[in-house]
Amino acid sequence: MASKKGIATTVIILAAITGASFLLWMIPQDNETTFVVSDYESYLDGVKSIHEILEESINIEYRNLLDRKITPQEYITITEVTSSQVTAKISEFVTSKPPEEWQASYISYMNALKKFNSYITETKVLANLIENNDSQEEIDKLVQKIESLKAESSEFVRISNESRPT
Repeated sequence: MASKKGIATTVIILAAITGASFLLWMIPQDNETTFVVSDYESYLDGVKSIHEILEESINIEYRNLLDRKITPQEYITITEVTSSQVTAKISEFVTSKPPEEWQASYISYMNALKKFNSYITETKVLANLIENNDSQEEIDKLVQKIESLKAESSEFVRISNESRPT
């Protein structure tokens, strides 16, 4: 037989869930979130600084992985944190709505961040290959892809810099 305290707790939990569901149903979901930027140059400079720090950090840890100074699992943990930070910056770009004169630069930098995130993802795949003792041929092929993604990201940064309004 259920206790009165257990029944009361269950009723309270069900009421809270029902209330929350009702609120979600009643509140319009069409709200488009916009990240408001008033100084587009400073914002882009700030994102560029953060990107450079993240890139340097992940490159150091990537070298440590290749030199076997850290385990693949330690590296994967680092990449997950870094990737989530990059994803947050990409989301800000998507919602920032820059004026027309800044759009080309912003789009190029957003593409640089996307390539950087792909780079991080592929280094994570490499960590898994190393952990599973895959063939050196597979590892070498993936390292080439990783270097290509890194170069593409750098190229988008260059294009973004050249696209900035004067």
